[in-house]
Amino acid sequence: MSIAAVLAPVFAQVALTFALLFWMGGSRVASLRAGQVRIKDIALAQPAWPERIMRIGNTYHNQFETPVLFYALVAFAILTRKADFWFVVLSWLYVLARVVHASIYTTNNVVQRRFQVFLVGAVILVLMWLIFAVRILIDP
Repeated sequence: MSIAAVLAPVFAQVALTFALLFWMGGSRVASLRAGQVRIKDIALAQPAWPERIMRIGNTYHNQFETPVLFYALVAFAILTRKADFWFVVLSWLYVLARVVHASIYTTNNVVQRRFQVFLVGAVILVLMWLIFAVRILIDP
């Protein structure tokens, strides 16, 4: 697979993270300007933010949990030349699950559905790591 094909899902995941960062920042500034929260209320405790802004912030912070394992895996797969068509397909499925998870989290926040989508993404990521590990151990 080409480097561009392997990295395209990474770029999409990074774009999601930055979009959430700017959305969170803009929402927080707007909330401060509207007087919904005061700076002294948020200096040490984030729960002072309105619920919707908390969900956006939590979704942003969530991009530094399992996606870190995704980024590491992609780097290892490139370095070891183990990224193939199926690796790219699974990468896109993982990123799609992250986008759907973020969409649920920042909108209606139905926890059961959000967890189901999170679990799908986590299973895809575990599968990717298992396939990669087997490929490395069997054909170093």
